[in-house]
Amino acid sequence: MNAPIAKPQSTRRVDADAIMQSARTVIATEAAAIRALEPRIDQNFVDACRLILACKGRLVVTGMGKSGHIGRKIAATLASTGTPAFFVHPGEASHGDLGMILPQDVVLALSNSGETDEILFILPVIKRQGIPLISITGNPESSLAGQSDVHLDACISAEACPLGLAPTASTTAALVMGDALAIALLEARGFTSEDFARSHPAGSLGRRLLLHISDVMHTGSGIPTISPDASLTEALMEMTRKHLGMTAVVDHDQHLLGVFTDGDLRRALDDDGVDLRNARVSDLMTRGPKVIGADKLAIEAAQLMEKYQIHALLVVDDAQRVVGALNIHDLLRARVV
Repeated sequence: MNAPIAKPQSTRRVDADAIMQSARTVIATEAAAIRALEPRIDQNFVDACRLILACKGRLVVTGMGKSGHIGRKIAATLASTGTPAFFVHPGEASHGDLGMILPQDVVLALSNSGETDEILFILPVIKRQGIPLISITGNPESSLAGQSDVHLDACISAEACPLGLAPTASTTAALVMGDALAIALLEARGFTSEDFARSHPAGSLGRRLLLHISDVMHTGSGIPTISPDASLTEALMEMTRKHLGMTAVVDHDQHLLGVFTDGDLRRALDDDGVDLRNARVSDLMTRGPKVIGADKLAIEAAQLMEKYQIHALLVVDDAQRVVGALNIHDLLRARVV
């Protein structure tokens, strides 16, 4: 016979008010830890920024345990905001990874206690090479703080953990101090949104700030063009072939004269005074259409389309010759909109 299925043990009743109060206490405790950092942004913080700005190499961030997790995030934030940085695990450093740290670098070490063995073990090698050392600790009297060229105080009055064991407020304080460093350095370097986009080319901001009209427009035989003497039928055939919902009307040198769109066709069909069989496309086209240059950003095309409620644009050069065309679907495929 099959053994009887054990029934789950009853669990303690969840007290919703207690859970919400616990969460609020954590938030309040960590918010207080962050507020306590503000008066500690002093000359030491300035000196740390100056050391990093003067660095000819990279900023090497290190930390053990939870401080290591925070250190990885700080290194990533620094690297994406104009300060070349990477993370080195202090335990691995003493087994070969110290070779990644060069004399022209600066080291940023994180340790809440300031007594982390793995970090203290590698300090003599770092100091022997004359590498500047910045530390973020919760103990200004610690060994790590004492051996640092610059110490940043991230001490807290209490952890958010009621047992006082799990790093919570201390890691938050260290993270915020790292963010403060990254943003202060960003502003000191004059780092721009275009610089940010260059290190995030696959992100939405990168696409918006780096992708140009020339990257997404149709060129050559892909541009719908028609002469002003063309018939309505010829214009419709050109629009159908090129799938852009419009065609440029150009002279023999490709200078733009106007544009014929789906909207122009609908207006012509609604106009009883238009002889559709004998009309030339120049009689029905829109003169002075909205255009854009190939060197403009793709996001500018999206903004133009939105502003004027149009779905396609012609691309012209300085002489108003048609050199390209695009529609909203091209921008959607490029994930600009």
